[in-house]
Amino acid sequence: MSSQYNLTSNEKNVLIALENLKDASPDELAEKSEMKMETSMQAAFLLEEKGLAQVDETVTEIFELTDEGKKYAQEGLPERQIIDAISGPTSMDELKDKFNPAVAGIATGWLRRKGWAGIEKGMIVPTGNAEKGEDEKALEAFADEAKTFDELGADKNVINDLIKRKLVAKTEHKKRKVCITSEGKELVAAGITVEEEVAQLTSELLKSGEWKDKKFRPYNIHTAPRPVYGAKIHPYQRLIDEMRRIFLDMGFTEIKGEAVQSSFWNFDSLFQPQDHPAREMQDTFHLSSTSDLPVEYKDKVCAAHENGGETGSTGWGGKWSEEIACKNVLRTHTTALTIKYLADNPDAPVKAFSIDRAYRRETIDPTHTPEFEQLEGVVMDKDMSFSNLLGCLSEFYHRMGFEDVRFRPGYFPYTEPSVEPEVYVEGLGWVELGGAGVFRKEVTAPLGIKYPVLAWGLGVSRLAMLKLGLKDLRQLYHSDIDWLRKSEVCQL
Repeated sequence: MSSQYNLTSNEKNVLIALENLKDASPDELAEKSEMKMETSMQAAFLLEEKGLAQVDETVTEIFELTDEGKKYAQEGLPERQIIDAISGPTSMDELKDKFNPAVAGIATGWLRRKGWAGIEKGMIVPTGNAEKGEDEKALEAFADEAKTFDELGADKNVINDLIKRKLVAKTEHKKRKVCITSEGKELVAAGITVEEEVAQLTSELLKSGEWKDKKFRPYNIHTAPRPVYGAKIHPYQRLIDEMRRIFLDMGFTEIKGEAVQSSFWNFDSLFQPQDHPAREMQDTFHLSSTSDLPVEYKDKVCAAHENGGETGSTGWGGKWSEEIACKNVLRTHTTALTIKYLADNPDAPVKAFSIDRAYRRETIDPTHTPEFEQLEGVVMDKDMSFSNLLGCLSEFYHRMGFEDVRFRPGYFPYTEPSVEPEVYVEGLGWVELGGAGVFRKEVTAPLGIKYPVLAWGLGVSRLAMLKLGLKDLRQLYHSDIDWLRKSEVCQL
């Protein structure tokens, strides 16, 4: 009867042990079957698949105080310490003098949340209602011991709040019990003989002929092998490397630069007016530091803004402020790098690109993050035209695997004419992937650049989402090991 189940010797030993034990813990089963615990449990799970044994697992949640929780269990929660120490309206400065500023900061929010105090004109005003809360009772119930939820006798929301405050830590304790089924009992009763099994056929067995009298351990050829994942570069980094290789193959020079840039190079040199909305605090990360303005360019840039200078333009009018131009920001685009590179290299020809990070004050959602990669490029040479720009971008997108590319008119403060390149994606239609154009004379002339400059800034992360089939931009930055393992290195 045992032959129909095709049992290994380990499974037979475990089944016989279970018949004697009725039910057993992993340790008891390993001792009775005279095997390692890992080996005996592996056999138990195989027997469960065949209906001859049953493995029951119970999970118990254990809660215990963290070091911070133990401290507050003895000294009282921050909000309790403060409410007991004040008798009337108290300023925050006074609290920070009496207590650790961190404690005072934590306590303020909880005092309002619990209704123990309010804030009026910068003063903490007690309400006179500060009875002992359920969270305080729960902290006392621990008594420096790890306990289950039932032993604590507290509300689940209270415990969850303490966990969020990092005052309580939760661990899970798993307990397994293995027992024999009625089918397993019948099999043991019918008689099981445990024979030595050979797991591997060796040359010695073949030469001696002993293999004829040996019993070989059966193999299930339908069992899927354990997956093996080789090392690979992150999918996003692979795409960035692919883009870099395309431009290098097209004869471009890669450039790098600082993340912190002066407003002069980030905005003013690009003929972006000083009252432009993009310069506001809600759009740009402003820093407290400043930079010196380049003496050889500042007066010409000033003239371009105020009256057009020698460009034939009327400029933006108004008074251009050196103070505003000196202020440092986290670069909002990598164009700050390419325009400075052009100023340092005004002699044609120039073909340069950068793939680097830019920073904007964006609300994080599936399509926006405060940090993102941007692919920036410029071509400066005699007789460069708008059609050269379209041809260069079309070539790039074709090499990236997009067959259909089109351009629609766009507007940017520093290029004219301007376009927004789009690629066609099956199921999504036409998708816009950045901006491009020819730098205006108001940008190039003050910096001593005499020839036309083709420029573009492309969204790397959006391109990556299309290539990788993602719907959420944040997946590019998550440490999802399963996604990384299963990502395709190449597509045939």
